Amino acid sequence: MNQHVKNVTPETSDLSRRSFLVGTAATGLVLGYAGVPGIGEALAAAPANFEPSVWYAISPDGLVTVTCGKADMGQHIASTMAQIVCEELGAKWSDMRVNLASNDPKFNDPVLGAQITGGSWSTMMNFDAMSRAGAAGRMALTDGAAAAMGVPAGELAVRDSMIVHAKSKKQMSFADVVKSGKATKTFTPDELKAIKLKTPDQYTMIGVSVPQIDIPSKTNGTAKYGIDVMIPGMAYGAVVTPPVRYGATVKSVDDSDAKKVPGFIKAVTLDDKTQTTTGWVVAVANTYANAKKAASALKVSYDGGPNAKVSSESLLDEAKRLQKLDDSGQFFVKDGDPAAALGTAAKVLEAEYTTSINIHAPMEPMNATAEFKGDILHIYSGNQFATRSGAIAAGAAGIDPKFVVMHQMWLGGGFGRRLDADMMVPAVQAAKAVGKPVKVIYTRENDMTMDFSRPLTYQKVKAGLDGDGKLTALSHDVVSAWPTQRWGIPDFLSPSVDKKGPLDAFTVNGSDFFYTVPNHHVRAIKNEMAHNATPSGQLRSVAPGWTFWAVESMIDEVAIAAGKDPAQYRISLLDGAGKNEGGAQRLRNTLLAAMGLAGYGTKKLPKGEGMGVACVSSQERATASWTACVAHVAVAPSGEVTVKKLTVATDVGTQVHPDNIRAQVEGAALWGLSLALYEKATLKDGGIEQTNFDGYTPLRMSQMPEVAVAVIANGEKATGVGEPAVTVVAPAIGNAIFNASGARVRGLPITAEAVKGAMKA
Repeated sequence: MNQHVKNVTPETSDLSRRSFLVGTAATGLVLGYAGVPGIGEALAAAPANFEPSVWYAISPDGLVTVTCGKADMGQHIASTMAQIVCEELGAKWSDMRVNLASNDPKFNDPVLGAQITGGSWSTMMNFDAMSRAGAAGRMALTDGAAAAMGVPAGELAVRDSMIVHAKSKKQMSFADVVKSGKATKTFTPDELKAIKLKTPDQYTMIGVSVPQIDIPSKTNGTAKYGIDVMIPGMAYGAVVTPPVRYGATVKSVDDSDAKKVPGFIKAVTLDDKTQTTTGWVVAVANTYANAKKAASALKVSYDGGPNAKVSSESLLDEAKRLQKLDDSGQFFVKDGDPAAALGTAAKVLEAEYTTSINIHAPMEPMNATAEFKGDILHIYSGNQFATRSGAIAAGAAGIDPKFVVMHQMWLGGGFGRRLDADMMVPAVQAAKAVGKPVKVIYTRENDMTMDFSRPLTYQKVKAGLDGDGKLTALSHDVVSAWPTQRWGIPDFLSPSVDKKGPLDAFTVNGSDFFYTVPNHHVRAIKNEMAHNATPSGQLRSVAPGWTFWAVESMIDEVAIAAGKDPAQYRISLLDGAGKNEGGAQRLRNTLLAAMGLAGYGTKKLPKGEGMGVACVSSQERATASWTACVAHVAVAPSGEVTVKKLTVATDVGTQVHPDNIRAQVEGAALWGLSLALYEKATLKDGGIEQTNFDGYTPLRMSQMPEVAVAVIANGEKATGVGEPAVTVVAPAIGNAIFNASGARVRGLPITAEAVKGAMKA
């Protein structure tokens, strides 16, 4: 299922909670520039530039500057967009430059939709549009050169920023054509759609590991991140957060000790109409050090609110209670009749799978700088969802979103964390309260305890086999908070197949797999308690990070029960029947590639070692990158697990930058390993207990296994690579642990205690 944000216009601009949240997607589409005299003109490119598309401009010196409408958080997406344009434009790579888009409405492309970076969508959803933009520029330059040289356009060739007429030996550079003013051709949407693009065999740039454009500025310090923003006369804000994650209110603030801190300006209690934050206070001072000292000196008393006694245990208990109710939730998949098939099955398996709360923890702390210039609010921050974030900033300021200008910065890590805009709220309200620009920087403790985390999940799966060991039925219930519903954007929700209303498909994507199972039901159940107490966000891989943990673990359990090799059993299920045609074959191929590269089934392993497999269609069924993993582990008698090697194969269709793809797949696999074995946050008395990296322990370098990657590039439509490998690793490891020790583990993260306990069982 593929999500799209529609361009809808809100009927009202009032800032009540309901109208604000429902209108967020829409109001975001007119953020910043519409109706504000002078701003759009001030930021527009120089008149002498040639702009064949809103997404790039060619200056009179021949430099091509591509504007990236996606957040660049180290995945080099800006450079990738430039590479796609460069291929069709015919420019020289050394002439290419990149720029990050603002929230000017002109960047809300009718094809590409809202400015959101997530879902491994960026390359997949931008490849065609950016290719056509590049091709249109080449055609316009060619026509301009033909007019200037007095030759037919059809006789000209374009390569390396030069337009050459072989017969007459005349040539013009892109710079020459731009300076001549002859490049004037424009294209209608229908004409853009009709452009015949290059075929893969004609590529000269796509598929080449060119130098990434952003690396020099990031290594010499000229690239500006949100934390680097400096504005004359600005103050600094440090936040004081309540002990309860969400729902607390401030009863009183005693700032008598804070007033003793040099440079202290004011303590601002947030009044957040957007309800992104609750119970926060900002200490404002002349330096960040002084702001932190003042924040520590504030004495704040709270009403803990309705979630003050909620814990991880109570969230799990509530999830189990909801799952047992026959009428809870909505159906995401409803094929056949699993209940009837389970009733006549020769063998029935039943299992519960859980995942814990997980925290994003990007290296650059959350930050935002807010400045009011007259009626205009300027926000400087790195964010993954400019369309929504600008609306939240406007809501925090109590102004119309069209008066918000967002300055997109480079992101020091995001992984879904910067899809949310909570850091903008204290910056905006503090700047408004003190009458000067304010930069707010979270401490690590602020960010961990107030993260929009990956939710705790509980899944119940039942499987039925016939007398031949064939899988005939699968019933799958998924209980969690609903992160996307929290955004309040109806267009991001999906209609349930049982017509009971919209559901958050981003909590169940992946459960609609490509295996052929005639009777298959998936129920999405919202855990309201978790939804309220731990407002959740999108962490790298989103739902497939937990749904495939359950699906791929259960498929292994089914194969073992049928007396079959788990890899071969998967291959038999990937027969491509019916709706699975095409996708199943591609997934099957990746599994075979991973098995071959890992030597699965061909090596005799020492006692206590094993290999396990998993294969996934992440990120979503309609936008899948077919990915498979073979994990090789060693399990000690103590239950301690050592991952010796991860072998990952992924089908990306068309690869733009091979080295970058490998880096993304390796990074995703290691993130998946970290979630599988090491990362866990817990809730107690309404608050997250882990406050820094001593308590929340992602993968360390000393725990790194060998990682082997096979990339399948077959010329099909380009897919995404940032997240899929995250989702395949945990089940592969869990299945390998079983093959090494006989221990079946069903909860993440996998601990030595759990493995040892399962070995005894």
